[in-house]
Amino acid sequence: PAMAGSRFAAPTSAEAELLLLQKQALVEEEAAKAKRELLTHFLQEKLSHEEQSSKLGLHRVHTAWRSAQRKAKDQELRQDIEILSQTFTRVMDCKDGVIEALVRELEEAEEQQNRALRSHLHLMDQLLHLQRCRLGYLEEGFSAQVGALKAEFETER
Repeated sequence: PAMAGSRFAAPTSAEAELLLLQKQALVEEEAAKAKRELLTHFLQEKLSHEEQSSKLGLHRVHTAWRSAQRKAKDQELRQDIEILSQTFTRVMDCKDGVIEALVRELEEAEEQQNRALRSHLHLMDQLLHLQRCRLGYLEEGFSAQVGALKAEFETER
C-alpha cells in the first residue's frame, strides 16, 4: 500500500506536472495566439498605412509628372511663340521694305508724270505761239492781198 500510494503519488505528481505543463502550454498558446493577433493587427495597420502612403506617393509622383510635362509644354510653346514672333517680324520687315519701294516708285512715277505734263504744256504753249505767229503772218498776208485787191479795184474803177 505504501508503494501503491507512491505509485499513485508519482502518477499524481506526474499528472499534476502534466496538467501544469498543459496549462502552461495552453497559456503559452493563448499568449502566442494573442501575440499573433496583435502582430496581425499591427501588420494590417502597417499595410493600411503603407497603402495610404503609396497612394499619396503615387499622387505626388503624378502631380510632379504633370508639373514636369506642363513645364516642358510651356517651354515648347514659348519657343514656338518666339519663333513665330521672329518669323512675323521678318515678314513685316519684308513687307515694309516692299511698301517703301512701292512708295518710292510711286513718287518717281508721279515726278515723271509731272515732268511729262510740264513738257507737254510747254510744247503746247510753243505750238500755240507758233500757230498764233502763223495766223498773224497769214492775217498780214491776207490784209496785204485785200489792200492790193482794193487798190486794184479802185484803180479799175
